[in-house]
Amino acid sequence: MSPLPSTPRLDSPATAYSISRWLWTLFSVCGIVAFGLFFIPVFIIRPFRYQAPRALLIAMALRQRAPLGTAIASIVCLLCAFLLWRVVGRWRKTLLVLALCVVTFSAVMARLNHFEWMFHPIPTAQFVAQSQNKLDPKEMILAVRFGGDARAYPISQMAYHHILNDVVDGVPIAVTY
Repeated sequence: MSPLPSTPRLDSPATAYSISRWLWTLFSVCGIVAFGLFFIPVFIIRPFRYQAPRALLIAMALRQRAPLGTAIASIVCLLCAFLLWRVVGRWRKTLLVLALCVVTFSAVMARLNHFEWMFHPIPTAQFVAQSQNKLDPKEMILAVRFGGDARAYPISQMAYHHILNDVVDGVPIAVTY
């Protein structure tokens, strides 16, 4: 009678090392995915920088998928960290916690519209007489004239805020750039 082939034991050190290595790999990949789903759109969609159409398309596609993608990646990272916690030392536990903080930050930020924080509307317009302005003579402006009332809006301010509600000669307007 021939001996039965030996099957690897699940509690052997070699098997535990292999499982641990796969968990670290899965943890790392999911952490990078969660961070990338948040950070890539933030990096591409920046004010006052050229935004290539293809890059913008990729950023918007990632931004749409980021809430679900970061949720799944966060859950997988959390499960991997839970399974790894008992078998790793102090430094790797610190690494797990730091990575989980980044993943959690990415998952939260993927659900918020942080672009609104950058481009918030101006609540009320403040105007000065032309003789008192401190604008550079080369500053470009948007100008509006209704009846006897005229307004000038510096492009440098409008490019940052994008929209301003104002009233010119009694007519409500929305100035945008």
